Amino acid sequence: MFGWDQWKKGFERWENSTAQYLEQVLKSPAVLVPAGAALTVGMRAKAAVDAGVEAMLAAMRLPTRGDQERAMHQLNQLQSQLFDLREKLEDLEHNKR
Repeated sequence: MFGWDQWKKGFERWENSTAQYLEQVLKSPAVLVPAGAALTVGMRAKAAVDAGVEAMLAAMRLPTRGDQERAMHQLNQLQSQLFDLREKLEDLEHNKR
């Protein structure tokens, strides 16, 4: 067990020192500013691609994701109304007896 304890203590020292170092590095403006800029560029590119895909789908007269979500919402509402009507009908039939 002596070897395991030594290895575990060494690993814990390494983990603590690495965590402290990474915490300092990741809080540094030298890392955060370029990372923020890269994220901004990536999000703008994603928005442009999304807009292009939506335009392409609209040109092909295919439903966009928003169209599909609206349709699914309407279907769910209709399904809920059908279930409610079925329950009311069953209650009416049960009360007739």
